[in-house]
Amino acid sequence: MLNFIWIFFFLTAFATAAFKLLVLGDTQVFSELMNAMFSLSKTAFEISLGLSGVLALWLGIMKIGEHSGFIDLLTKALNPLFTRLMPEIPKDHPALGAMVMNIAANMLGLDNAATPMGIKAMQEMQTLNPHPDKASDAQILFLVINTSSVTLFPVTIFAYRAQLGAANPTDVFIPILVATYMSTLTGLLAVAAVQKINLLDKVVMAYLGGITILVGGILAYFAGLDQAEMLKQSALVSHVILFGLVVSFIAAAACKGLNAYELFVEGAKHGFQTAITIIPYLVAMLVAFGVFRASGALELITDGVRLLVNFFGIDNRFIDGLPTALMKPFSGSGARAMMIDTMQTQGADSFAGRLASVVQGSTETTFYVLAVYFGAVNIKQIRHAAACGIVADLGGIISAILVTYWFFG
Repeated sequence: MLNFIWIFFFLTAFATAAFKLLVLGDTQVFSELMNAMFSLSKTAFEISLGLSGVLALWLGIMKIGEHSGFIDLLTKALNPLFTRLMPEIPKDHPALGAMVMNIAANMLGLDNAATPMGIKAMQEMQTLNPHPDKASDAQILFLVINTSSVTLFPVTIFAYRAQLGAANPTDVFIPILVATYMSTLTGLLAVAAVQKINLLDKVVMAYLGGITILVGGILAYFAGLDQAEMLKQSALVSHVILFGLVVSFIAAAACKGLNAYELFVEGAKHGFQTAITIIPYLVAMLVAFGVFRASGALELITDGVRLLVNFFGIDNRFIDGLPTALMKPFSGSGARAMMIDTMQTQGADSFAGRLASVVQGSTETTFYVLAVYFGAVNIKQIRHAAACGIVADLGGIISAILVTYWFFG
């Protein structure tokens, strides 16, 4: 699937650029394509280089957590659910702890912390994979949950909205929670349909019901706060919880008489090696989408959708938010740039500005996650991972559009 998508981006970019040159007389288009290739290959390397420190930090902390036994306590709470959703992973396996930490970091909106934990989970699951070059069912389910993970504290989106003049920067909070929850649910249903997972199991239903109640309770609490207090408390809670976990790991290791420093260094070495491993995968994906965008193909898609929507007489205000939606599965930074551009040109409190914000918070960057997580364990055959991830993205995007019309119609 990645091979098909990668080739599609380049061939489409070339065809679009050739048309613009030969028919429209645009003599700069191929120069823009080459600039995109060189600049994005440099960007991919810089991302990997910057990620090396973060990977070293968090894989070092994870190593302490593994040996201190603290992660075992966290995983036991979710073991009944994971053993039903991922029966090929043994009880109390280290992969479960890494998955728990990754999901928790995503919920807090802490992407830098979530990525190394997610890579750690993929590496642990790879030790159980009977076909090392092919993604296992457990790896696919984890990846799809990752690409559609619920973000309870979208602090960065609030910050951008505040900087760009939104009267109430946090007015998209509830719509984002609704959209991201629907994205996760859609992704889970898609994988369950392919892998024949029984979601009607009593334990699975109990967990899903409990998560629904938890999300509803958080919504009710933060909905009662004013914008300034909501932003302040969400940021504070995120940072306190994360640093509290770090200190808990270290304290537990100290109580057991373990050398926390040595454990950290051991894990950090592995983090640096992992960062080097993912460089080729990042270069491949970022450059491919970069030339696709630079050729004008992305703009043609949005213009085509606008014409189709107008033909059927449907409200077309959502189209101005589509660039963020189309970019989101491929590049988080690109989607963020699209969101900011939409709010700058349309207004932070415009329908398009709010929609772009909700879309930005509704899903993760599917193909970035595919490239990084599978690249870290050298998986070539990703099976239905991309298809289910895209289904989750569509669920999040459609939910974002509907909920934005509902709230800000």
